[in-house]
Amino acid sequence: MIEATPPVNDASPTVSKVALDIHEILKILPHRYPLLLIDRVLELKRKESIVAIKNVTINEPFFNGHFPGLPIMPGVLIVEAIAQAGGALLLTEVEDRDHKVMVFTGIERAKFRRPVSPGDQLRIEVEVKGWRAIPRMIAAKMHGVAFVAGKRVAEATVSCQLIDSSRGRGDGSNGAAAE
Repeated sequence: MIEATPPVNDASPTVSKVALDIHEILKILPHRYPLLLIDRVLELKRKESIVAIKNVTINEPFFNGHFPGLPIMPGVLIVEAIAQAGGALLLTEVEDRDHKVMVFTGIERAKFRRPVSPGDQLRIEVEVKGWRAIPRMIAAKMHGVAFVAGKRVAEATVSCQLIDSSRGRGDGSNGAAAE
């Protein structure tokens, strides 16, 4: 059974297991096809960890060019899937998440051990290493590991920060935009 919960506050228990289907993920993450890279959340422990699934299919648009005749999921997209799983964990802590976007602030120690191919199912396990919340800002550092059939295929430590989604959308005078 899927248990959906609204954004939690500090009065909620710190260890709660939550499973989310794709419809609930779409309510949390701003990503959409073709860049939404998690399909299901199996487990979520507030401010601690998350386990998510990405079903890799030949229909992924990146397989057209990476590589013809030898489809391999780009490592950078595996790191993005780790970040999105961490983002789902981070964004569940924010009540006004419709007005926030999670952006990378760092990627460390990324390692790729085995290729990921169509038909594989990525199991993405992300653990929070650091969490900082001050008024108007939340930042986190998380370590993620991706597995296929129980074998480690990739890992990375990602840092991220929540920013207002209106940031970078001002009058456009400087041409800069948020990631």
